[in-house]
Amino acid sequence: MAHVSIPVHVNPIQWQHAQGIARQTCARFFRDGGTPSDALQAFGVATGEITVLDWSRAVDEIAHTLCAAPQRHAA
Repeated sequence: MAHVSIPVHVNPIQWQHAQGIARQTCARFFRDGGTPSDALQAFGVATGEITVLDWSRAVDEIAHTLCAAPQRHAA
């Protein structure tokens, strides 16, 4: 399992919280027979650029999505 470092723009407490939410969500998908790509799709993460997708990678990608800075909308 590769170690994923905390993104620079994210508070470490926020990152740990996002990791916990992502783990819990992935555990529910796994329990219900889903795949890692199902879990990513639930959060709107595109799986096109991800070559190797396992549960660990899904958790990290979901945490990144939860910690992403909100995009500004044009008026």
